[in-house]
Amino acid sequence: MMDAIFWGGVQRFVEALTESAPTILVGLVIAAIFRRLVGPEGTRRLFGSGTRWALPRAWAIGMLLPVCSLGVIPVARELRRDGLSGGTILAFALTAPLFNPLSVLYGLSLSEPVVIFTFALASLLVVTAVGVAFDRIFRDNALAEPAPPPVAYGPKRMIALLVSAARELAGPTSGYILVGLLGVVVLNIALPAGSLMARMERDNPFAALEMTAVALPAYATPMVAMAQLGSMFQHGNSVAAAFVLLTFGAGANLGLLAWVARSYGAKRSASWLGGLLVVVVGLAYAMDAPLTPRGVDPAGHTHAFDIYCCPFHPGSGSLAAVSRELADEVMPHEIKALGVLFGVSLIGLALRRVDRNWRIEDWLERTPELAGAERPRSRYDITIPGPVLGGVGLLGLVAFSVLACYTYYPPADQIIDDLNIIKAEVLSAATSGDAEHAAYFIPLYQDWVRRLQVSVYLREGALSPYRRMKARVLIDKVERLKHAIEEDDPEEVRRYFVGVTDAHRRMRACFVE
Repeated sequence: MMDAIFWGGVQRFVEALTESAPTILVGLVIAAIFRRLVGPEGTRRLFGSGTRWALPRAWAIGMLLPVCSLGVIPVARELRRDGLSGGTILAFALTAPLFNPLSVLYGLSLSEPVVIFTFALASLLVVTAVGVAFDRIFRDNALAEPAPPPVAYGPKRMIALLVSAARELAGPTSGYILVGLLGVVVLNIALPAGSLMARMERDNPFAALEMTAVALPAYATPMVAMAQLGSMFQHGNSVAAAFVLLTFGAGANLGLLAWVARSYGAKRSASWLGGLLVVVVGLAYAMDAPLTPRGVDPAGHTHAFDIYCCPFHPGSGSLAAVSRELADEVMPHEIKALGVLFGVSLIGLALRRVDRNWRIEDWLERTPELAGAERPRSRYDITIPGPVLGGVGLLGLVAFSVLACYTYYPPADQIIDDLNIIKAEVLSAATSGDAEHAAYFIPLYQDWVRRLQVSVYLREGALSPYRRMKARVLIDKVERLKHAIEEDDPEEVRRYFVGVTDAHRRMRACFVE
Protein backbone atom coordinates (compact mmCIF):
# COMPACT_ATOMS: atom_id res chain seq x y z
CA MET A 1 0.00 0.00 0.00
CA MET A 2 2.76 2.45 0.94
CA ASP A 3 4.58 1.90 -2.34
CA ALA A 4 1.44 2.88 -4.28
CA ILE A 5 0.95 6.03 -2.17
CA PHE A 6 4.60 7.11 -2.38
CA TRP A 7 5.09 6.58 -6.10
CA GLY A 8 1.59 7.82 -6.82
CA GLY A 9 2.41 11.07 -5.02
CA VAL A 10 5.60 11.43 -7.06
CA GLN A 11 3.73 10.91 -10.31
CA ARG A 12 0.85 13.26 -9.46
CA PHE A 13 3.25 16.02 -8.34
CA VAL A 14 5.47 15.83 -11.44
CA GLU A 15 2.46 15.49 -13.73
CA ALA A 16 0.78 18.58 -12.27
CA LEU A 17 4.02 20.57 -12.39
CA THR A 18 4.61 19.82 -16.08
CA GLU A 19 0.97 20.47 -17.00
CA SER A 20 1.00 23.83 -15.25
CA ALA A 21 4.38 25.02 -16.56
CA PRO A 22 3.07 26.71 -19.77
CA THR A 23 0.31 28.65 -18.00
CA ILE A 24 2.58 29.59 -15.07
CA LEU A 25 4.94 31.14 -17.63
CA VAL A 26 2.03 33.04 -19.18
CA GLY A 27 1.01 34.28 -15.72
CA LEU A 28 4.55 35.54 -15.04
CA VAL A 29 4.60 37.37 -18.37
CA ILE A 30 1.20 38.99 -17.69
CA ALA A 31 2.31 40.09 -14.21
CA ALA A 32 5.52 41.56 -15.65
CA ILE A 33 3.55 43.44 -18.32
CA PHE A 34 1.27 44.96 -15.69
CA ARG A 35 4.25 45.94 -13.53
CA ARG A 36 6.71 47.30 -16.06
CA LEU A 37 4.64 48.40 -19.06
CA VAL A 38 1.03 49.12 -18.09
CA GLY A 39 1.84 50.46 -14.61
CA PRO A 40 -0.44 50.78 -11.58
CA GLU A 41 -2.48 53.66 -12.99
CA GLY A 42 -3.00 51.92 -16.34
CA THR A 43 -3.92 48.66 -14.61
CA ARG A 44 -6.51 50.37 -12.41
CA ARG A 45 -7.95 52.08 -15.47
CA LEU A 46 -8.06 48.79 -17.41
CA PHE A 47 -10.00 47.05 -14.63
CA GLY A 48 -12.27 50.05 -14.00
CA SER A 49 -11.12 50.33 -10.41
CA GLY A 50 -13.57 52.28 -8.27
CA THR A 51 -16.44 51.97 -10.76
CA ARG A 52 -19.49 49.71 -10.87
CA TRP A 53 -17.96 47.90 -13.85
CA ALA A 54 -14.85 46.70 -12.01
CA LEU A 55 -16.13 43.18 -11.28
CA PRO A 56 -17.62 42.50 -14.75
CA ARG A 57 -14.41 43.81 -16.30
CA ALA A 58 -12.33 41.51 -14.11
CA TRP A 59 -14.56 38.61 -15.23
CA ALA A 60 -14.24 39.55 -18.93
CA ILE A 61 -10.45 40.04 -18.79
CA GLY A 62 -10.10 36.76 -16.93
CA MET A 63 -12.11 34.99 -19.65
CA LEU A 64 -9.60 36.08 -22.29
CA LEU A 65 -6.20 35.49 -20.69
CA PRO A 66 -4.85 31.90 -20.90
CA VAL A 67 -3.75 31.15 -17.33
CA CYS A 68 -4.50 28.38 -14.83
CA SER A 69 -5.18 28.56 -11.10
CA LEU A 70 -1.42 28.40 -10.42
CA GLY A 71 -0.47 30.82 -13.19
CA VAL A 72 -2.97 33.37 -11.89
CA ILE A 73 -1.11 33.70 -8.55
CA PRO A 74 1.64 36.08 -9.79
CA VAL A 75 -0.99 38.14 -11.62
CA ALA A 76 -3.15 38.41 -8.48
CA ARG A 77 -0.10 39.47 -6.46
CA GLU A 78 0.65 42.23 -8.96
CA LEU A 79 -2.96 43.45 -9.00
CA ARG A 80 -2.77 43.64 -5.20
CA ARG A 81 0.37 45.79 -5.45
CA ASP A 82 -1.39 48.02 -7.99
CA GLY A 83 -4.14 48.85 -5.49
CA LEU A 84 -7.17 47.03 -6.91
CA SER A 85 -9.93 46.11 -4.48
CA GLY A 86 -10.03 42.62 -3.01
CA GLY A 87 -13.35 41.81 -4.68
CA THR A 88 -11.98 42.70 -8.12
CA ILE A 89 -8.78 40.71 -7.63
CA LEU A 90 -10.60 37.64 -6.36
CA ALA A 91 -13.12 37.87 -9.22
CA PHE A 92 -10.26 37.85 -11.72
CA ALA A 93 -8.37 35.10 -9.86
CA LEU A 94 -11.42 32.81 -9.91
CA THR A 95 -12.48 33.49 -13.51
CA ALA A 96 -9.16 33.51 -15.36
CA PRO A 97 -8.43 29.78 -14.78
CA LEU A 98 -11.95 28.70 -15.80
CA PHE A 99 -12.20 29.84 -19.38
CA ASN A 100 -9.98 30.85 -22.30
CA PRO A 101 -10.61 30.70 -26.06
CA LEU A 102 -9.04 27.23 -26.34
CA SER A 103 -10.97 25.64 -23.49
CA VAL A 104 -14.29 27.31 -24.40
CA LEU A 105 -14.14 25.85 -27.90
CA TYR A 106 -13.31 22.47 -26.43
CA GLY A 107 -16.26 22.69 -24.06
CA LEU A 108 -18.70 23.87 -26.74
CA SER A 109 -18.00 20.80 -28.85
CA LEU A 110 -18.14 18.25 -26.00
CA SER A 111 -21.16 19.60 -24.12
CA GLU A 112 -24.32 21.37 -25.19
CA PRO A 113 -23.52 25.05 -25.93
CA VAL A 114 -26.30 26.13 -23.56
CA VAL A 115 -24.45 24.35 -20.74
CA ILE A 116 -21.16 26.18 -21.37
CA PHE A 117 -22.89 29.56 -21.69
CA THR A 118 -24.92 28.88 -18.55
CA PHE A 119 -21.80 27.92 -16.63
CA ALA A 120 -20.04 31.07 -17.89
CA LEU A 121 -22.90 33.32 -16.80
CA ALA A 122 -23.13 31.47 -13.50
CA SER A 123 -19.44 32.16 -12.90
CA LEU A 124 -20.13 35.86 -13.55
CA LEU A 125 -22.91 35.74 -10.98
CA VAL A 126 -20.64 33.99 -8.48
CA VAL A 127 -17.71 36.42 -8.74
CA THR A 128 -20.02 39.45 -8.80
CA ALA A 129 -22.07 38.45 -5.77
CA VAL A 130 -19.12 37.34 -3.67
CA GLY A 131 -16.93 40.24 -4.83
CA VAL A 132 -19.52 42.92 -4.08
CA ALA A 133 -20.16 41.43 -0.64
CA PHE A 134 -16.43 41.26 0.11
CA ASP A 135 -15.80 44.88 -0.90
CA ARG A 136 -18.80 46.19 1.05
CA ILE A 137 -18.13 44.25 4.23
CA PHE A 138 -14.35 44.85 4.18
CA ARG A 139 -14.01 48.31 2.68
CA ASP A 140 -10.33 48.82 3.45
CA ASN A 141 -9.05 45.80 1.53
CA ALA A 142 -7.09 47.68 -1.19
CA LEU A 143 -3.40 48.22 -0.49
CA ALA A 144 -1.35 49.94 -3.19
CA GLU A 145 2.45 49.84 -3.17
CA PRO A 146 4.65 52.56 -4.70
CA ALA A 147 5.09 52.08 -8.43
CA PRO A 148 8.60 51.15 -9.59
CA PRO A 149 10.52 53.93 -11.39
CA PRO A 150 10.07 53.91 -15.16
CA VAL A 151 12.56 52.13 -17.40
CA ALA A 152 14.08 53.93 -20.38
CA TYR A 153 12.76 53.13 -23.84
CA GLY A 154 14.51 50.43 -25.82
CA PRO A 155 15.90 46.98 -24.97
CA LYS A 156 15.95 47.84 -21.28
CA ARG A 157 12.17 47.49 -21.12
CA MET A 158 12.37 43.93 -22.44
CA ILE A 159 15.12 43.11 -19.96
CA ALA A 160 12.96 44.62 -17.21
CA LEU A 161 10.15 42.19 -18.11
CA LEU A 162 12.50 39.23 -17.72
CA VAL A 163 13.90 40.59 -14.45
CA SER A 164 10.40 41.18 -13.08
CA ALA A 165 9.29 37.64 -13.98
CA ALA A 166 12.46 36.14 -12.50
CA ARG A 167 12.09 38.13 -9.28
CA GLU A 168 8.48 37.02 -8.95
CA LEU A 169 9.27 33.35 -9.47
CA ALA A 170 12.18 33.45 -7.02
CA GLY A 171 9.94 35.05 -4.37
CA PRO A 172 6.82 33.93 -2.47
CA THR A 173 5.06 32.91 -5.70
CA SER A 174 7.08 29.68 -5.86
CA GLY A 175 5.97 28.83 -2.33
CA TYR A 176 2.30 29.31 -3.18
CA ILE A 177 2.70 27.23 -6.34
CA LEU A 178 4.35 24.47 -4.29
CA VAL A 179 1.44 24.51 -1.83
CA GLY A 180 -0.98 24.24 -4.76
CA LEU A 181 0.90 21.26 -6.17
CA LEU A 182 0.93 19.53 -2.78
CA GLY A 183 -2.87 19.42 -2.99
CA VAL A 184 -2.66 16.66 -5.62
CA VAL A 185 -0.35 14.71 -3.30
CA VAL A 186 -2.92 15.01 -0.50
CA LEU A 187 -5.65 13.63 -2.76
CA ASN A 188 -3.32 10.80 -3.81
CA ILE A 189 -3.05 9.81 -0.13
CA ALA A 190 -6.76 10.25 0.68
CA LEU A 191 -8.29 8.61 -2.42
CA PRO A 192 -7.32 5.02 -3.36
CA ALA A 193 -7.16 4.09 -7.04
CA GLY A 194 -10.59 4.10 -8.71
CA SER A 195 -12.44 5.24 -5.58
CA LEU A 196 -14.40 7.97 -7.43
CA MET A 197 -15.64 5.86 -10.34
CA ALA A 198 -19.23 5.68 -9.08
CA ARG A 199 -19.44 8.66 -6.70
CA MET A 200 -20.54 11.42 -9.11
CA GLU A 201 -23.67 9.84 -10.52
CA ARG A 202 -26.69 12.11 -10.92
CA ASP A 203 -28.77 9.98 -8.53
CA ASN A 204 -26.30 10.72 -5.72
CA PRO A 205 -27.73 13.76 -3.84
CA PHE A 206 -24.35 14.43 -2.22
CA ALA A 207 -22.35 14.39 -5.47
CA ALA A 208 -21.79 18.18 -5.50
CA LEU A 209 -20.69 18.21 -1.86
CA GLU A 210 -18.31 15.31 -2.41
CA MET A 211 -16.92 17.00 -5.50
CA THR A 212 -16.33 20.17 -3.46
CA ALA A 213 -14.14 18.23 -1.04
CA VAL A 214 -12.17 16.80 -3.98
CA ALA A 215 -12.00 19.90 -6.17
CA LEU A 216 -10.66 22.40 -3.61
CA PRO A 217 -7.28 20.66 -3.11
CA ALA A 218 -7.18 19.42 -6.73
CA TYR A 219 -5.39 21.09 -9.60
CA ALA A 220 -6.77 20.99 -13.14
CA THR A 221 -5.88 23.04 -16.20
CA PRO A 222 -8.81 24.65 -18.08
CA MET A 223 -8.47 22.06 -20.85
CA VAL A 224 -8.52 19.11 -18.44
CA ALA A 225 -11.53 20.54 -16.61
CA MET A 226 -13.42 21.01 -19.88
CA ALA A 227 -12.59 17.48 -21.00
CA GLN A 228 -13.94 16.13 -17.72
CA LEU A 229 -17.01 18.31 -18.09
CA GLY A 230 -17.72 16.78 -21.49
CA SER A 231 -17.12 13.29 -20.14
CA MET A 232 -19.54 13.90 -17.26
CA PHE A 233 -22.31 14.93 -19.64
CA GLN A 234 -21.66 12.01 -21.97
CA HIS A 235 -21.77 9.55 -19.05
CA GLY A 236 -24.85 11.13 -17.45
CA ASN A 237 -23.04 12.27 -14.29
CA SER A 238 -24.30 14.92 -11.90
CA VAL A 239 -24.53 18.41 -13.46
CA ALA A 240 -24.17 19.95 -10.00
CA ALA A 241 -20.89 18.10 -9.49
CA ALA A 242 -19.75 19.24 -12.96
CA PHE A 243 -20.23 22.92 -12.10
CA VAL A 244 -18.42 22.49 -8.78
CA LEU A 245 -15.56 20.72 -10.56
CA LEU A 246 -15.21 23.54 -13.07
CA THR A 247 -15.41 26.31 -10.46
CA PHE A 248 -13.15 24.84 -7.79
CA GLY A 249 -11.15 22.20 -9.67
CA ALA A 250 -9.98 24.61 -12.36
CA GLY A 251 -10.57 27.91 -10.55
CA ALA A 252 -8.92 27.31 -7.18
CA ASN A 253 -6.20 25.33 -5.44
CA LEU A 254 -4.57 25.26 -2.02
CA GLY A 255 -1.83 27.65 -3.13
CA LEU A 256 -4.30 30.31 -4.27
CA LEU A 257 -6.26 29.91 -1.04
CA ALA A 258 -3.03 30.26 0.96
CA TRP A 259 -2.24 33.53 -0.85
CA VAL A 260 -5.74 34.85 -0.14
CA ALA A 261 -5.36 34.00 3.56
CA ARG A 262 -1.91 35.62 3.74
CA SER A 263 -3.02 38.77 1.89
CA TYR A 264 -6.39 39.44 3.54
CA GLY A 265 -6.15 37.68 6.89
CA ALA A 266 -7.83 34.60 8.30
CA LYS A 267 -11.18 36.23 9.15
CA ARG A 268 -11.72 37.92 5.79
CA SER A 269 -10.50 34.89 3.87
CA ALA A 270 -12.78 32.53 5.79
CA SER A 271 -15.75 34.85 5.15
CA TRP A 272 -14.93 35.00 1.45
CA LEU A 273 -14.46 31.24 1.12
CA GLY A 274 -17.62 30.52 3.11
CA GLY A 275 -19.69 32.83 0.93
CA LEU A 276 -18.12 31.34 -2.19
CA LEU A 277 -18.97 27.79 -1.10
CA VAL A 278 -22.58 28.72 -0.36
CA VAL A 279 -23.11 30.51 -3.68
CA VAL A 280 -21.34 27.90 -5.84
CA VAL A 281 -22.96 24.84 -4.26
CA GLY A 282 -26.36 26.56 -4.22
CA LEU A 283 -26.12 27.45 -7.92
CA ALA A 284 -24.89 23.93 -8.69
CA TYR A 285 -27.98 22.32 -7.18
CA ALA A 286 -30.23 24.94 -8.81
CA MET A 287 -28.84 24.11 -12.29
CA ASP A 288 -28.78 20.34 -11.79
CA ALA A 289 -32.29 19.41 -12.93
CA PRO A 290 -32.71 21.97 -15.78
CA LEU A 291 -29.36 21.13 -17.40
CA THR A 292 -29.39 17.35 -16.94
CA PRO A 293 -29.23 15.93 -20.50
CA ARG A 294 -32.26 13.98 -21.62
CA GLY A 295 -31.89 10.61 -23.29
CA VAL A 296 -28.48 9.85 -21.74
CA ASP A 297 -28.43 6.70 -19.66
CA PRO A 298 -26.06 6.92 -16.69
CA ALA A 299 -23.03 4.71 -17.26
CA GLY A 300 -22.86 3.77 -13.59
CA HIS A 301 -19.14 4.46 -13.39
CA THR A 302 -16.46 6.47 -15.17
CA HIS A 303 -12.68 6.77 -15.21
CA ALA A 304 -12.86 10.55 -15.67
CA PHE A 305 -11.96 11.23 -12.03
CA ASP A 306 -9.12 8.74 -11.76
CA ILE A 307 -6.63 11.62 -12.17
CA TYR A 308 -7.54 12.82 -8.66
CA CYS A 309 -6.99 9.41 -7.06
CA CYS A 310 -3.87 7.38 -6.43
CA PRO A 311 -2.77 6.14 -9.88
CA PHE A 312 -1.50 2.78 -8.60
CA HIS A 313 -3.08 -0.19 -6.92
CA PRO A 314 -1.24 -1.71 -3.95
CA GLY A 315 1.93 -3.45 -5.09
CA SER A 316 2.02 -1.83 -8.54
CA GLY A 317 3.86 1.40 -7.73
CA SER A 318 7.50 1.72 -8.78
CA LEU A 319 9.93 4.13 -10.39
CA ALA A 320 9.57 2.26 -13.68
CA ALA A 321 5.78 2.59 -13.51
CA VAL A 322 6.05 6.32 -12.82
CA SER A 323 8.46 6.78 -15.72
CA ARG A 324 6.17 4.85 -18.03
CA GLU A 325 3.07 6.84 -17.02
CA LEU A 326 4.85 10.19 -17.32
CA ALA A 327 6.21 9.25 -20.75
CA ASP A 328 2.62 8.65 -21.86
CA GLU A 329 1.07 11.73 -20.23
CA VAL A 330 3.61 14.55 -20.49
CA MET A 331 3.54 16.55 -23.73
CA PRO A 332 6.71 17.85 -25.46
CA HIS A 333 5.67 21.51 -25.16
CA GLU A 334 5.14 21.04 -21.42
CA ILE A 335 8.69 19.75 -21.00
CA LYS A 336 10.05 22.76 -22.90
CA ALA A 337 7.97 25.15 -20.80
CA LEU A 338 9.21 23.48 -17.63
CA GLY A 339 12.79 23.99 -18.82
CA VAL A 340 12.15 27.69 -19.45
CA LEU A 341 10.49 27.97 -16.04
CA PHE A 342 13.55 26.39 -14.42
CA GLY A 343 15.83 28.82 -16.27
CA VAL A 344 13.79 31.83 -15.17
CA SER A 345 13.91 30.65 -11.56
CA LEU A 346 17.72 30.30 -11.77
CA ILE A 347 17.94 33.89 -13.04
CA GLY A 348 15.81 35.05 -10.12
CA LEU A 349 17.99 33.23 -7.59
CA ALA A 350 21.16 34.60 -9.20
CA LEU A 351 19.78 38.16 -9.06
CA ARG A 352 19.04 37.76 -5.35
CA ARG A 353 22.65 36.78 -4.76
CA VAL A 354 24.01 39.63 -6.88
CA ASP A 355 21.82 42.12 -4.95
CA ARG A 356 24.36 42.11 -2.13
CA ASN A 357 26.70 44.22 -4.26
CA TRP A 358 24.65 45.60 -7.16
CA ARG A 359 20.99 45.71 -8.19
CA ILE A 360 20.21 45.42 -11.87
CA GLU A 361 17.16 47.67 -11.36
CA ASP A 362 19.53 50.58 -10.61
CA TRP A 363 20.88 50.28 -14.13
CA LEU A 364 17.49 49.63 -15.76
CA GLU A 365 15.85 52.63 -14.09
CA ARG A 366 18.70 55.05 -14.76
CA THR A 367 17.46 57.91 -16.95
CA PRO A 368 19.34 58.90 -20.14
CA GLU A 369 20.23 62.25 -18.57
CA LEU A 370 22.04 60.55 -15.69
CA ALA A 371 23.65 58.04 -18.00
CA GLY A 372 25.21 60.71 -20.22
CA ALA A 373 24.39 62.28 -23.56
CA GLU A 374 21.54 60.61 -25.38
CA ARG A 375 22.54 58.95 -28.65
CA PRO A 376 21.17 60.39 -31.92
CA ARG A 377 17.84 58.90 -32.93
CA SER A 378 16.98 57.80 -36.44
CA ARG A 379 13.60 58.26 -38.04
CA TYR A 380 12.92 54.55 -37.53
CA ASP A 381 13.48 54.81 -33.77
CA ILE A 382 9.82 55.20 -32.70
CA THR A 383 8.97 55.66 -29.05
CA ILE A 384 6.00 53.53 -27.98
CA PRO A 385 4.44 54.37 -24.59
CA GLY A 386 4.63 51.58 -22.04
CA PRO A 387 0.83 51.18 -21.59
CA VAL A 388 0.39 50.86 -25.36
CA LEU A 389 3.14 48.25 -25.56
CA GLY A 390 1.62 46.43 -22.59
CA GLY A 391 -1.83 46.45 -24.18
CA VAL A 392 -0.39 45.05 -27.40
CA GLY A 393 1.35 42.34 -25.38
CA LEU A 394 -1.87 41.34 -23.59
CA LEU A 395 -3.83 41.31 -26.85
CA GLY A 396 -1.02 39.28 -28.38
CA LEU A 397 -1.46 36.62 -25.70
CA VAL A 398 -5.18 36.46 -26.48
CA ALA A 399 -4.48 36.28 -30.23
CA PHE A 400 -1.88 33.56 -29.64
CA SER A 401 -4.43 31.59 -27.63
CA VAL A 402 -6.94 31.81 -30.49
CA LEU A 403 -4.27 30.89 -33.06
CA ALA A 404 -3.25 27.92 -30.92
CA CYS A 405 -6.77 26.56 -31.38
CA TYR A 406 -6.05 25.91 -35.06
CA THR A 407 -2.76 24.20 -34.19
CA TYR A 408 -4.15 22.07 -31.39
CA TYR A 409 -7.20 21.13 -33.48
CA PRO A 410 -5.94 20.38 -37.03
CA PRO A 411 -8.30 19.94 -40.02
CA ALA A 412 -10.77 17.06 -39.86
CA ASP A 413 -9.19 15.01 -42.68
CA GLN A 414 -5.84 15.09 -40.89
CA ILE A 415 -7.44 13.98 -37.62
CA ILE A 416 -9.29 11.17 -39.44
CA ASP A 417 -5.95 9.86 -40.79
CA ASP A 418 -4.48 9.85 -37.26
CA LEU A 419 -7.61 8.20 -35.88
CA ASN A 420 -7.30 5.35 -38.38
CA ILE A 421 -3.81 4.62 -37.12
CA ILE A 422 -4.82 4.85 -33.46
CA LYS A 423 -7.86 2.63 -34.10
CA ALA A 424 -5.59 -0.04 -35.56
CA GLU A 425 -3.46 0.07 -32.40
CA VAL A 426 -6.53 -0.21 -30.16
CA LEU A 427 -7.98 -3.17 -32.06
CA SER A 428 -4.59 -4.85 -32.19
CA ALA A 429 -4.34 -4.56 -28.40
CA ALA A 430 -7.87 -5.97 -28.09
CA THR A 431 -7.17 -9.06 -30.22
CA SER A 432 -3.86 -9.76 -28.49
CA GLY A 433 -5.23 -9.09 -24.99
CA ASP A 434 -2.47 -6.56 -24.30
CA ALA A 435 -4.15 -4.49 -21.54
CA GLU A 436 -1.16 -2.17 -21.12
CA HIS A 437 -1.09 -1.32 -24.83
CA ALA A 438 -4.86 -0.73 -24.78
CA ALA A 439 -4.63 1.45 -21.65
CA TYR A 440 -2.30 3.80 -23.53
CA PHE A 441 -4.08 4.02 -26.90
CA ILE A 442 -7.75 3.99 -25.83
CA PRO A 443 -7.62 7.37 -23.97
CA LEU A 444 -5.66 8.72 -26.94
CA TYR A 445 -8.36 7.44 -29.29
CA GLN A 446 -11.12 9.11 -27.27
CA ASP A 447 -9.19 12.36 -27.03
CA TRP A 448 -8.72 12.56 -30.81
CA VAL A 449 -12.42 11.88 -31.38
CA ARG A 450 -13.11 14.90 -29.15
CA ARG A 451 -10.55 16.95 -31.06
CA LEU A 452 -12.32 16.02 -34.29
CA GLN A 453 -15.54 17.54 -32.97
CA VAL A 454 -13.74 20.72 -31.87
CA SER A 455 -11.98 21.02 -35.24
CA VAL A 456 -15.28 20.87 -37.13
CA TYR A 457 -16.94 23.29 -34.71
CA LEU A 458 -14.01 25.69 -35.03
CA ARG A 459 -13.99 25.73 -38.83
CA GLU A 460 -17.71 25.41 -39.58
CA GLY A 461 -19.13 27.28 -36.60
CA ALA A 462 -21.50 24.44 -35.66
CA LEU A 463 -21.58 20.74 -34.91
CA SER A 464 -24.76 18.95 -35.95
CA PRO A 465 -26.55 16.71 -33.43
CA TYR A 466 -26.06 13.79 -35.85
CA ARG A 467 -22.27 14.19 -35.86
CA ARG A 468 -22.23 14.71 -32.11
CA MET A 469 -24.25 11.52 -31.64
CA LYS A 470 -21.96 9.44 -33.88
CA ALA A 471 -18.89 10.64 -31.98
CA ARG A 472 -20.57 9.91 -28.65
CA VAL A 473 -21.49 6.37 -29.76
CA LEU A 474 -17.88 5.69 -30.77
CA ILE A 475 -16.48 6.99 -27.49
CA ASP A 476 -18.99 4.84 -25.60
CA LYS A 477 -18.09 1.71 -27.60
CA VAL A 478 -14.37 2.32 -27.02
CA GLU A 479 -15.00 2.77 -23.29
CA ARG A 480 -16.87 -0.53 -23.15
CA LEU A 481 -14.08 -2.23 -25.08
CA LYS A 482 -11.63 -0.92 -22.50
CA HIS A 483 -13.67 -2.44 -19.67
CA ALA A 484 -13.90 -5.77 -21.51
CA ILE A 485 -10.11 -5.87 -21.94
CA GLU A 486 -9.59 -5.00 -18.27
CA GLU A 487 -11.96 -7.76 -17.19
CA ASP A 488 -10.30 -10.23 -19.61
CA ASP A 489 -13.65 -11.24 -21.13
CA PRO A 490 -12.96 -12.62 -24.65
CA GLU A 491 -16.64 -12.73 -25.62
CA GLU A 492 -17.19 -9.07 -24.72
CA VAL A 493 -13.91 -8.09 -26.39
CA ARG A 494 -15.05 -9.69 -29.67
CA ARG A 495 -18.44 -8.03 -29.36
CA TYR A 496 -17.07 -4.53 -28.86
CA PHE A 497 -14.29 -5.10 -31.40
CA VAL A 498 -17.02 -5.27 -34.01
CA GLY A 499 -18.92 -2.40 -32.35
CA VAL A 500 -15.89 -0.08 -32.42
CA THR A 501 -15.15 -0.96 -36.05
CA ASP A 502 -18.70 -0.18 -37.18
CA ALA A 503 -19.01 2.97 -35.05
CA HIS A 504 -15.68 4.28 -36.37
CA ARG A 505 -16.74 3.70 -39.97
CA ARG A 506 -20.06 5.49 -39.47
CA MET A 507 -18.47 8.40 -37.66
CA ARG A 508 -15.81 8.81 -40.35
CA ALA A 509 -18.48 8.79 -43.06
CA CYS A 510 -20.61 11.50 -41.42
CA PHE A 511 -17.65 13.78 -40.69
CA VAL A 512 -15.93 13.39 -44.07
CA GLU A 513 -19.10 13.73 -46.11
